Amino acid sequence: MMTNQEEDKIRKAFASKDWNDIKASDSWQIFKIMSEFVEGFEKMSRIGPCVSVFGSARTKPENPYYKLAEEIAFKLTREGYGVITGGGPGIMEAANKGAKAGGGKSVGLNIVLPFEQSANPFVDNDKNINFDYFFVRKTIFLKYSQGFVAMPGGFGTLDELFESITLIQTNKVAHFPIVLVGKKYWEGLMNWVKDTMLHVEHNISEKDLDLFKIVDTADEAVIIINEFYSKYLLKPNF
Repeated sequence: MMTNQEEDKIRKAFASKDWNDIKASDSWQIFKIMSEFVEGFEKMSRIGPCVSVFGSARTKPENPYYKLAEEIAFKLTREGYGVITGGGPGIMEAANKGAKAGGGKSVGLNIVLPFEQSANPFVDNDKNINFDYFFVRKTIFLKYSQGFVAMPGGFGTLDELFESITLIQTNKVAHFPIVLVGKKYWEGLMNWVKDTMLHVEHNISEKDLDLFKIVDTADEAVIIINEFYSKYLLKPNF
């Protein structure tokens, strides 16, 4: 059921506006979008090779996946990678915590939401960036990541995961490794991708299944990323 605030937003969206209202509103929005891109590019341009870690903001510290994300991030930093997360709690906090413990760069690309989230305390102070727009934030993720690690998460994690796969599939960004951690969590979805999307409906190609790997351990995740870059030169994706 919608709240009064949500209903007000819908009414405003359909309210009549004259050209001056539209022009003023859209123009300022363009400047706001530009400012987010500029800040993101300026802060991230000298960041070096990084791996993005995605996952649920709701995962508690006692959850095994929290511990696993922390371990993965720690081991990635020991291999010379920085770690980028969405900057919030849960899996994101775990990854930033692991990166900080490993002495590596700990980046937080925080999205401003009404119910969540503030930056977790393990993000480097000079590498915490706030965004109002999801699409700007995702661009920064993609531009400055040399690999993606997807931990168990919700719709936001799926959004980031499938956009990443799509952009690689369509050759819009450089090919980089995508690792899904947690076979029990991911295999049901990926079996549907294989059985229904591929074999029944023919909506993807067989080779598209090679765009990601599913693992269970931190060592497996780090090995996949290291083996990939033993053959390819690290470079920005855009």
